Amino acid sequence: MLPRHHDPILALATAPGRGAVGIVRISGKSLGAFISALLGRSLRPREATYLPFRDQHGDPIDQGLALYFPAPHSFTGEDVLELQAHGGPVVLQLLLARCLAVGASMAAPDTTPVLPHLRLAEAGEFSQRAFLNDKIDLAQAEAIADLIDASTEAAARSATQSLSGAFSREIQRLREALIRLRMLVEATLDFPEEEIDFLQQADAQGQLQHIQQALQDVLARARQGVLLREGIQVVIAGQPNAGKSSLLNALAGAELAIVTPIAGTTRDKVQETIQIEGVPIHVVDTAGLRASEDVVEQMGIARAWDAIGKADAVLFLHDLTRSDSADYAAGDAEIARTLQSTLAQQVPVLDIWNKADASATAAPTGALTLSAKTGAGLDTLRHKLLEIAGWQPPAAGTFIARERHLQALRQVQDHTAQASRLLGARIPALDLLAEELRLAQSALNQITGEFSSDDLLGVIFSQFCIGK
Repeated sequence: MLPRHHDPILALATAPGRGAVGIVRISGKSLGAFISALLGRSLRPREATYLPFRDQHGDPIDQGLALYFPAPHSFTGEDVLELQAHGGPVVLQLLLARCLAVGASMAAPDTTPVLPHLRLAEAGEFSQRAFLNDKIDLAQAEAIADLIDASTEAAARSATQSLSGAFSREIQRLREALIRLRMLVEATLDFPEEEIDFLQQADAQGQLQHIQQALQDVLARARQGVLLREGIQVVIAGQPNAGKSSLLNALAGAELAIVTPIAGTTRDKVQETIQIEGVPIHVVDTAGLRASEDVVEQMGIARAWDAIGKADAVLFLHDLTRSDSADYAAGDAEIARTLQSTLAQQVPVLDIWNKADASATAAPTGALTLSAKTGAGLDTLRHKLLEIAGWQPPAAGTFIARERHLQALRQVQDHTAQASRLLGARIPALDLLAEELRLAQSALNQITGEFSSDDLLGVIFSQFCIGK
């Protein structure tokens, strides 16, 4: 996308389909002549003007509002024109076609087009323009998409915090502290003959420890932000008729999965996203795990194991009403062995004993028991899921974050740890110390886009919706 970022662009900025209002957005350099040709008049900056939108014959397409935001006081940093019309798909397509036609038309015979190279915007290109024109940094640009995609209220509020610059300010403070420390190290390298020990006098070790402590705090908050954005994948597994579908329905508060006394009713995965204290939990109900001659059921069981292999946590559901059966116990034992060999070591398996309302048999000591039918024990399970996810009660100003931010912060952590070891040596290797601090700052710069490859930008902005 970068080689074409000077082209004027337009797109429908509202969701496709019918609606009360639809918005066509145009961004580019020097839109004055285009506005006059399109609307037959100039517009006052940042003032809504009610007027007709006309076709090439002068007939009205619609009546609506036009708003003009001259550069640099606009979202993209370029001239921006927004046309707000009725939200009918045909009306909006006519407006888009009219804008393209006006851009390609000649202001006078033998002159250049009114707005050369005007084209439809690619995904995320308006936000990309804002980033390239220093209106927002990369973390704020990502927060726009995260705010749109937020699945919980907590995620939306945290995305708003990042969009307002809360996360970026934390990164900026870390960067400034690193720069100050780098200056001390570079000064010592540049003037080795000086008797004054710059590093000791300025308490370089103390400064580095302060940076590491602040970094630890930002990293912990970023982990919570990633959790709010992405949630965790939880798979319910167990033998047929253990109550897996009933548990999914109970957690979701809706009849999503079919529940019958017939073993093997669930043949395929059923997924629903629930939220617990604002954290998205993607719960997957799977086919009962057992040996089967039924081809369709075998396919469902294979998909169940595939989902288990991708899970962040597994709820292994046991049936208390059948716990005294040797055959049932053998089936559970076989599933447990397969889970142990299938799952990565860090993926937790939570054993849950269901149907407590219908059984007089006691569950193992300390086991989590519940009744998916009555809801008893569900609150305990919800709290356990938050514990597994690593959720902490959100502090004021929680910001949204992404996995790439965590990776960058971990790189900073590694480089500052190495710098601390070098600085603590009897004779510090100052050239290596300076390089570790430079690499730490470079990793921070990747978060806000101070240094980012074009390939990374292309991947990030391609995940946005058209019109953003």
